[in-house]
Amino acid sequence: MDTPVSRITINRLHPLFVAEVTGIDLSVPVSREDFRVIWDAFNEHQILVFRDQHFTDETQIAFGRNFGELETMIAHPGNDWNPGHISVMTNLGKDGNFLPLDHPAMVHRTRNEEWHSDSSFKPVAALASMLAAHIVPPVGGNTDFASGRAAYEDLPAERKAALENLTALHRMTYRDMASDTGYNDEDKKRHIVTHPVIRTNPVNGRKALYVGSHAQEIVGMPPEEGAKLLDELTAFVTQPKYFYSHPWRDGDAVMWDNRCTLHRATTFDKTKYKRKLHRTTIAGKAPDTAFGVMPQK
Repeated sequence: MDTPVSRITINRLHPLFVAEVTGIDLSVPVSREDFRVIWDAFNEHQILVFRDQHFTDETQIAFGRNFGELETMIAHPGNDWNPGHISVMTNLGKDGNFLPLDHPAMVHRTRNEEWHSDSSFKPVAALASMLAAHIVPPVGGNTDFASGRAAYEDLPAERKAALENLTALHRMTYRDMASDTGYNDEDKKRHIVTHPVIRTNPVNGRKALYVGSHAQEIVGMPPEEGAKLLDELTAFVTQPKYFYSHPWRDGDAVMWDNRCTLHRATTFDKTKYKRKLHRTTIAGKAPDTAFGVMPQK
């Protein structure tokens, strides 16, 4: 019997990471052969851009479950304190009208404009996230990405050795938002965790710098010294050569590997243009070696 051949095509969008995926409709069940192509591309390219997708929340959730369990978002102003598997990233209220810029949801969503990795403040950080475009502005509102893997590979050997055994403390609130009321005190205390500064993908053994705005101190270092080092590493990862800015099109769905990339939202005229994207987040597993093989349906 002939082995089924996938009709998916994959084309690089950046010399170091990011690939465009076409030839598949993710809103219907994905065959095992097609999922193998997607899984391999995800581990290789770190960020996948799927064109011409038109998800409902239900079909987006169903596709995400190919990779494993989905996270339930933490309650915060951006989801009206009503968390679920879908997080709506928008400047619109339930009535479809623009939210005022000082609305708690809008203030909360500005945190997404900092470089970060989703859920790094959880004991088991997220594997991946996907954003599906429902409404995109004609100007601005890109999502920026940076490759911690490509940046790590360019470090001198002695620098890699110096970072190899360092552990960072991650907090849910960013360093300059410690007094933010977007989360309650119990959540802030519960979501203080540690992760290695260098993470390894168990599928291919490739290492990446795991930093960003949630990473705030180095265990065993004075807080200011550790914060300075983490800021330096984040600045290194987000240099132009490790950087990709995604201009959204209708029907785009973008999936990224939280283990080895950083991302941030970019601003746009939030009082003039509408923007609405739906995010799902695929939970990680402990230890990372649990993802050394393709997830089983």
